[in-house]
Amino acid sequence: MFTPKIPPPDTAPATSLVQPLTGITHTPACTCHHTSAAAQAPVPSAPVSRPAVQLTPGSLLVAAAGGTAMVLIIGTVLVSMLLATAITAASVAICAVVLRSLLNRPNNH
Repeated sequence: MFTPKIPPPDTAPATSLVQPLTGITHTPACTCHHTSAAAQAPVPSAPVSRPAVQLTPGSLLVAAAGGTAMVLIIGTVLVSMLLATAITAASVAICAVVLRSLLNRPNNH
């Protein structure tokens, strides 16, 4: 029941859908005559000029406000997660105390 149903080799198709690549030759990418690498002069590369970062008072104010907002948001999320964990732990502890008191004195209902 769990064995694969593979056809025996004598009933497998003899022809393939992919034809073999025979007799294909590639032409060179270019027809120019290359000289040796030692004969070519190295080409000096120009230094890449990048604009310097200019911090204006307005951009500094925006960066400081953005950083402050990120710290406040991340701090709020972390404190709320810690508070949720503390509330869950306290409620589990209260449930454990109630269950313990119920199980230790079953005749005092």
